[in-house]
Amino acid sequence: MTEKDKQTEEKIFEAATTIFLEKGMDGARMQEIADRAGINKSLLHYYYRSKDRLFNAVFEAIVRLLFQKFAPVLDEKLTLEEKTRFFLREHISFLQQNPRLASFVLNEINRNPAIVKKFIEKLDFNTLWDTLETQHQDEFLKYNITRESIPQLITSILALSVFPFAARALIASIFETNEFSFDDYIEQRKEYAADFVVNAIKNK
Repeated sequence: MTEKDKQTEEKIFEAATTIFLEKGMDGARMQEIADRAGINKSLLHYYYRSKDRLFNAVFEAIVRLLFQKFAPVLDEKLTLEEKTRFFLREHISFLQQNPRLASFVLNEINRNPAIVKKFIEKLDFNTLWDTLETQHQDEFLKYNITRESIPQLITSILALSVFPFAARALIASIFETNEFSFDDYIEQRKEYAADFVVNAIKNK
């Protein structure tokens, strides 16, 4: 691939990511992506033969970025509490910087569960669990965290960080009525959500 090809592909990818996040798979149009990338539609199809193929590439890149960003969760030097606080702080910050991402992912999960299942299978959660269980055997035993209870813990943590962004329009309108700042609320939530989870684990 030539340097020009790389630059063109990067332009397409950036344009597609912006359009897909704004409008989702169903609302995005290849012509709109081509226009935003500054190329003609024929050239877009040369690099990505279909909207499905382009969308899958974008979705996979987003998922890969998320898991790279949160790799420290597997750092054996961190305690379970430190990992919980790190994840919630960084996850909320990431969503703060990418406010459309939460709604985009949730919409695509509902639209096409198969694509999400494919990426989940790649993650190998059994290996992830085994790693965490080995690293935190004493803490898991102390706080009665079992393989059966981990889905409850994971979904609770995700809900605490994702919901405010997925329901931002509703929450922001309520806050405006009561003269609260949504941005201040999100900053406070980074610590509040972590305290909530840590206290729930310790007081179970």
